[in-house]
Amino acid sequence: MPQDSHIKTKERLTREALNKPAEISQVVQQRLLECAHLPVDDVLLKMNSRLEGLTEDEIDESRKFYGDNVIVRGRKITLIERLFAAFINPFTLILIVLAVISALTDIAFAPIEERSYVTVILISAMVIMSGLLRFIQEMRSGNAAEKLTSMIVNTTAIVRKEDGEQERIMEEAVVGDIIQLAAGDMIPADLRILAAKDLFLSESTLTGESGHVEKTVEASEDNSNNVLDYDNLAFTGTNVISGSGTGVVLATGQDTIFGQIAKTLKEKPSPTSFERGVNHVSIVLIRFMLVMVPIVFLIAGLTKGNWLQAGLLAISLAVGLTPEMLPMIVTASLAKGAVHMSKQKVIIKNLNSIQNLGSIDILCTDKTGTITQDRVALEYHFDLTGKENVNVLKHAYLNSYFQTGLRNHMDRAIVEKTHEQETHEPDKLLRLKDRYIKVDEIPFDFERRRMSVVVRDKNDKTQMITKGALEEMLSVCAHAQFDDQVVALDEATTQRIRRDVDVYNDKGLRVLLVAQKTNPSPVGMFSIEDEVDMVLIGYLAFLDPPKLTTGAAIEALRDHGVVVKVLTGDNEKVSRAICRMVGLDVEHMLTGDDIEVMDDDTLTEEAKKTTVFARLAPLQKSRIVTLLRKAGHSVGYMGDGINDVAALQDSDVGISVDTGVDIAKEASDVILLEKDLMVLEKGIIEGRKTYANMIKYIKMTASSNFGNVLSILVAAAFLPFLPITAIQILILNLVYDISCASLPWDNVDEDYLRKPRTWDASSISRFMLWIGPTSSVFDILSYVALYFWLCPAIVGAPFHQLTDPAQIALFIATFQAGWLIVSMWTQTLVIHMIRTPKIPFIESRASAPVMLLTIWGIITLTILPFSPLAGLLNLAPLTWPFFAFLAFVVMGYMVLVSVTKKLFIRRYHVWL
Repeated sequence: MPQDSHIKTKERLTREALNKPAEISQVVQQRLLECAHLPVDDVLLKMNSRLEGLTEDEIDESRKFYGDNVIVRGRKITLIERLFAAFINPFTLILIVLAVISALTDIAFAPIEERSYVTVILISAMVIMSGLLRFIQEMRSGNAAEKLTSMIVNTTAIVRKEDGEQERIMEEAVVGDIIQLAAGDMIPADLRILAAKDLFLSESTLTGESGHVEKTVEASEDNSNNVLDYDNLAFTGTNVISGSGTGVVLATGQDTIFGQIAKTLKEKPSPTSFERGVNHVSIVLIRFMLVMVPIVFLIAGLTKGNWLQAGLLAISLAVGLTPEMLPMIVTASLAKGAVHMSKQKVIIKNLNSIQNLGSIDILCTDKTGTITQDRVALEYHFDLTGKENVNVLKHAYLNSYFQTGLRNHMDRAIVEKTHEQETHEPDKLLRLKDRYIKVDEIPFDFERRRMSVVVRDKNDKTQMITKGALEEMLSVCAHAQFDDQVVALDEATTQRIRRDVDVYNDKGLRVLLVAQKTNPSPVGMFSIEDEVDMVLIGYLAFLDPPKLTTGAAIEALRDHGVVVKVLTGDNEKVSRAICRMVGLDVEHMLTGDDIEVMDDDTLTEEAKKTTVFARLAPLQKSRIVTLLRKAGHSVGYMGDGINDVAALQDSDVGISVDTGVDIAKEASDVILLEKDLMVLEKGIIEGRKTYANMIKYIKMTASSNFGNVLSILVAAAFLPFLPITAIQILILNLVYDISCASLPWDNVDEDYLRKPRTWDASSISRFMLWIGPTSSVFDILSYVALYFWLCPAIVGAPFHQLTDPAQIALFIATFQAGWLIVSMWTQTLVIHMIRTPKIPFIESRASAPVMLLTIWGIITLTILPFSPLAGLLNLAPLTWPFFAFLAFVVMGYMVLVSVTKKLFIRRYHVWL
């Protein structure tokens, strides 16, 4: 069964919620409403601000008065609450109830001479040990999560008086700051918009509505008391979809609309499939205990006639069946995995997504920066005759330098290339930015795939300069310039241009077209409608070569059962050339146009066998990811752009990088500190290791508990005395729990890591039914050997012939000591036998902590009958024949489990 992905939860605030006076500060709301109704100049005056930004003194004063720009999401869990949660869970509650019952039966209602505090003390010790270990691990994991989260930094462009516009971390913003906005930015605080150019925001985190809202500058005449009704306000937690703008900060941190609601919320993500699986196992074990313990109590009481002893045995058995270490093991494994991943440059935002990362079998990724080096260089600037032309570079520079929308590597490459060429062409390129002034711009968006800038020179000549992708540029051009001649862009010329671009694309070069028109005359502000009748003047050819590590990383992922699929907005020829270089199958490709005409069933089948998808729109990426998940795959998506956000949110595991746009990082579960598939491959392996060590404990616990119950049921029915006392069960369980505490640090076989691992709850029941009875076989063999051979040899007669109370007591104490040691050895061997499908100790060795603690457990219980505690625990020393028999049992048990393991694997093709 595929993993059911967890659903990423987002805090959404309804418009009704924003009307509740208890939730929204009236002072802040009044400030927002007042600024929404004021013109820009009056807003700046009211906020004691100016377009060139605040001074250092004003910044300090604002921060002191209004506070830091930090939002505490949900009420912080206190130390007392964390301690309470560590001790109060279904498992420890069962132990506490059992401790109370034992206190009543062994102390309160028992005769003075028969009172015993041992059972109560041991159960209490187990509760304290389990609770403290979980508390310590929860504290460590919480601290680790906070440290890891602090490594993820979101920035915003803040204009300050002293140093102008600078990218700063969002927390530095103060009331009165001037914020510059561009596509992909997160809104860092509640703002009044001062300037906007095609500025569209997504406010779904506040309203739950998926549509985009255009922001305006004009003072509002609306009389609504709901701040979300005002298009000249922008709010923390929302993000810029397209366009650019400027805003002044009106509220920060907890005073923002989002902050005031967030502090009343408790973040509780939906459980992952693994969490649901762990809960399922816990419930099964508890139900199993609630059914079997009364049966053991009745059988022991009816056959032995001592209902008090039967009750104590049932209580102790319930303790033994309670997997009180399970929460601690899970927490420790997740925390250890997250910390280790951070050393591999992989930051886990949500600990519970670790297992999801290890389970992915398809990784969808963007091309730029993941497959390629993300170091885009402008290789050529050709005119339409195929010659390098400085005029093409000049127009490209003006377009890239003056645009304020989505910032990308190609714009940077154009600016860098122009600066390199300045000394060679000073008349045409030197100080270009000083020779022109910007009139207007039409920002880039992923539907048009182009952007335009309008500039004016000192002679009042106005030009609209547009650059963009091939087809999108051809659709707005009516003419083409060859040398000094401008001709109509007819079909023959269009086909020639397409062929030229194909030649560059086949070499792995990405091509943008550049066009211009002189003295455009819009009605009002420039808009998309003005991008018509353009004159095509040349090509820009960019090279972003593959990373040297990409081929090896794809091969490593393939070896570990992860298929890499490339989902890119780039054209098919460039994508084919680059992907072929790194060893991806490019024979069958799909483009956005192909996908658009396919229904979901057809696309699902095509997506399964297709490796490279090109010219995709953002929603097409999301559609592919969603359909692959519905087809039963666990899908990871890696991307860092605004066009990747939908796919990141719809994947099982969203993966971004610390240099990605803010909204992409917000939508992700995992953040890479280095944009490299090799880094991600290490993260996937660590996720599988974490899952492996958690599933080991679960299967060990389930099978051991089932086997123990079967053994005690048989003994209670056929032996004339109890095979083990309540105190002895508690001692056995305590030592075994300590031995298991090291499992999060265990080694994992390389073979296990080669396939994705998904949670399958049904495998637990199968495993329990196969492995549990295996230990019972040797338990029953031990009963027979102890009862009919070993104990009579020590005491001097079979049990049924004994009449001396001292001899009877010695027989029982010897029997119980023998079975206690056999149980500890077999349970410890279970750890080593179950942790690997291989031959333990020979083909696969446990880690040093697991080896040391399991050896300690065996030694501790083996010497117990010879220690001063023997009398207190009703144990008697054993002779050498027993240890010879123990060696036989150990060898036989290992052989039987090995055979059972092979049969199980042969039938179900899986072990852990």
